[in-house]
Amino acid sequence: MIYAASLLVLLCLGYAAFILPTRWLKIERVQHRIGLKVNILQISDLHIERLRISPSRLSALIEKEKPDYIFITGDFTKQQESLPKLDAYLRMLSRHRIPTFAVLGNHDYQQRKVIRLIKLLQYYGITLLRNESVQLPGFHLIGIDDYCSGKSNLSKAFEGTRPAEPRIIITHDPNVVLAIQEGYDYLMAGHLHGKQFALPFFYRFRYMGKLPAMGIYRGLHTTDNGTFYISKGIGQTGINMRFLVRSEVTMHYL
Repeated sequence: MIYAASLLVLLCLGYAAFILPTRWLKIERVQHRIGLKVNILQISDLHIERLRISPSRLSALIEKEKPDYIFITGDFTKQQESLPKLDAYLRMLSRHRIPTFAVLGNHDYQQRKVIRLIKLLQYYGITLLRNESVQLPGFHLIGIDDYCSGKSNLSKAFEGTRPAEPRIIITHDPNVVLAIQEGYDYLMAGHLHGKQFALPFFYRFRYMGKLPAMGIYRGLHTTDNGTFYISKGIGQTGINMRFLVRSEVTMHYL
């Protein structure tokens, strides 16, 4: 009886420490007022094959928050067999009729045929930005393709934009900020999952670029060229667990 009770306690502790953070969704709220008066929902790192947040739960969140735009900052899935599961989430997003823009991440490029993902995004009306920009009311939205996959082309991405007008950037790997020489007003990225496991010296053992090596792997930061935010992501990569790092979506108030 004692052994059974001890095992139950250990299982409960394990669930609370490693599984609950993947289900206990946190809405981060970032105030960075630059005069646009727009509210943006950022969803990053779905990793749909390991996502424990349901489409209905995300839908209820969107209905409550009523963002002006939805920006998805990469890593939908690296498994083509997971595209049917992703379909349910994209179908849900399309029902809200909120302008949605996206970039690809390193895991997306690990698919054998990333074109299938691209076509699925296009089918549901999601605008995919691959080193290009679009003019939206009051600002340029720039989508920089994935930096760690070698897909970024900064000169092409900024082409046609002007520093005199607000420039908002979405990208996957935040390490690209160290390469950007242009000025920008705000940048949203993901990729690093806020470590996913809040362990000391994590990025000394797993190199993920210069930024995390400097201790910059989540939250709001500023460089000489602009301010950027790194999301902790909503899904998991590798092991489908988190430790002291909750799944996140982010509301940005600009």
